Amino acid sequence: MAEDTLAALRSLMSSYSPPLHALVVPSEDYHQSEYVSARDKRREFVSGFTGSAGLALITENEALLWTDGRYFLQAEQQLSKHWKLMRIGEDPSVDIWLSDNLPNDAAIGVDPWCVAVDTAQKWISAFAKKQQKLIETSKNLVDEVWTSRPPAEANPVVVHPLEFAGRSVEDKLKDLREQLLKEKTCGIILSALDEVAWLYNIRGSDVSYCPVVHAYAIVTLTSAFFYVDRRKVSSEVSSYMEKNSIVLRDYADVSSDVVLLASGQLASVTDDKLAEAIKNYPIWVDPGTCVFALYSKLTGDKVFLQPSPLGLSKSLKNPVEIVGLKNAHVRDGAAVVQYLAWLDHQMQDMYGASGYFREDEADSKKNHKAGTKLTEVSVSDKLEQFRASKEHFRGLSFPTISSVGPNGAIIHYCPEEETCAELDPNSIYLFDSGAQYLDGTTDITRTVHFGKPTSHEKTCYTAVLKGHIGLGNARFPNGTTGHVLDVLARVSLWKDGLDYRHGTGHGVGSYLYVHEGPQQISFKPSARNVPLKPSMTVTDEPGYYEDGNFGIRLENVLVVKEADTKFNFGDKGYLMFENITWAPYQKKMINLQLLAGMAQQSHRTHCCLILIHTQKQETFSGIYCKHMASPNEPNALLSQCFQGVSKNLRSYFFMF
Repeated sequence: MAEDTLAALRSLMSSYSPPLHALVVPSEDYHQSEYVSARDKRREFVSGFTGSAGLALITENEALLWTDGRYFLQAEQQLSKHWKLMRIGEDPSVDIWLSDNLPNDAAIGVDPWCVAVDTAQKWISAFAKKQQKLIETSKNLVDEVWTSRPPAEANPVVVHPLEFAGRSVEDKLKDLREQLLKEKTCGIILSALDEVAWLYNIRGSDVSYCPVVHAYAIVTLTSAFFYVDRRKVSSEVSSYMEKNSIVLRDYADVSSDVVLLASGQLASVTDDKLAEAIKNYPIWVDPGTCVFALYSKLTGDKVFLQPSPLGLSKSLKNPVEIVGLKNAHVRDGAAVVQYLAWLDHQMQDMYGASGYFREDEADSKKNHKAGTKLTEVSVSDKLEQFRASKEHFRGLSFPTISSVGPNGAIIHYCPEEETCAELDPNSIYLFDSGAQYLDGTTDITRTVHFGKPTSHEKTCYTAVLKGHIGLGNARFPNGTTGHVLDVLARVSLWKDGLDYRHGTGHGVGSYLYVHEGPQQISFKPSARNVPLKPSMTVTDEPGYYEDGNFGIRLENVLVVKEADTKFNFGDKGYLMFENITWAPYQKKMINLQLLAGMAQQSHRTHCCLILIHTQKQETFSGIYCKHMASPNEPNALLSQCFQGVSKNLRSYFFMF
């Protein structure tokens, strides 16, 4: 199959005018999305690699795939003998490889609707050094050979209520237009699906796990446009758009309307003074999210190439969104604890495991009933059931990473029912999961062992936990970026000569993408671009992965907030993190001697939830927020979430 696909593509490449020496197949769709719909998984179709990040390159004689450190092991397993893995950060980048391996005057094709402006410009500049050319193909060649490509779906657009959004469309448009004027621009083209959804307070289901709609937006100083498949728009949504002075247009009209925008004919300005002032203003284009196909319709000197202002606006959660995120994480934490209690019981009952709390060897004489077993998929399905029982649940926020033993070393492992592993009481189990609730998006990772962890496993887990706590307890001056803070999560691992190949933290949306920018905590240079600000969210997720043995990762969601420090050097003001994730760390995985001192520090910001085991049932005893050694009143929402829980929960300690 893979060989036939490559042969068909090479045939189209050779017959194209001009003939193509290479074809680039990006992962992204027409909106430069990280997660794409089934019909937009072109790179996955041609290569067989299912990771969310990567780029495929097909030449006359070779097929190569670039991906980052999260996916090295997965790509090695999924790529056929016809493909070569190129490790980002270790092997030459695609533009350098093409320059070194293709002849002068080589023609390199790409669908301009699937590549961002900054990437295309970088390639054009690199190729020019050897007179190589980037060819914008008039059609997507992968689509030509993908005979089983899924059809487009007409999923409905849904209005996101103000009670969850926290800000009106009118308010958001007003702020956006003020920013356009501030930068002396006359309008902006919005391609990123989460930005369009956030600006217009709409949601959808066009991309699995992401409540977004395939749509574009153009906003000028006087008008706003929404480009979408009209089959998705109900009369209610149409009235909503009209009420907010948003013009509905067909999805395909964005191409011709960009031309009109460039010529000043898309939106009229009745104020003569304003019209005169802005007649030479450029159009704002985000080089990282706007596709090259739209940018090519503009005049270069009439374009303002800068990141979209909505990225930062969206990342600064308003008070309603903050409350919603906290409430969503309380419900989510309840689901995770119910899951751990259920799994603990099942592992003991079916596999003779010592369980979540004890460290004895598994009872090898105990066999589960024939035909019954726990697999990575079956247990993750059970976790989804617990989440689905919670208020405002709308689905998962990404495919659950449910991994046993060596599969945990595949950082973004996604189990398949036919090939997934069975749970093992003598192996580490890692699960990274999250959900979409109307009031917030969640993302949490925990690593557990239901048997007797080795000393080495405990040492590695504790090093990860120390980095996790070290970052979570950080205090830092205003203006600090995630690039500076990244080391805090790694230093405890570095002391033992350990590390991990992924970033440490990403933003989390408010019933939007689980991966949200522009803020991040990472060693990557891009983490220097945006300082952390109050009301931003960011994850704290260090890890360690030992190929062939196990993986360990711990992840919480944090909210940036102002810190009350004793001093204020330089009048900068200082910031800290508030943890909003509620789930236990497993005590028996911790080498307490190595953790000495850190548990006491974490009392400052972390919380403890205790479920007391009785002979008949478990009862919720209360939640205590340890802050300056003064417990607060029990949290009513947490109490409500745990009502009726009667599993074998024993005593679970959240945080320390």
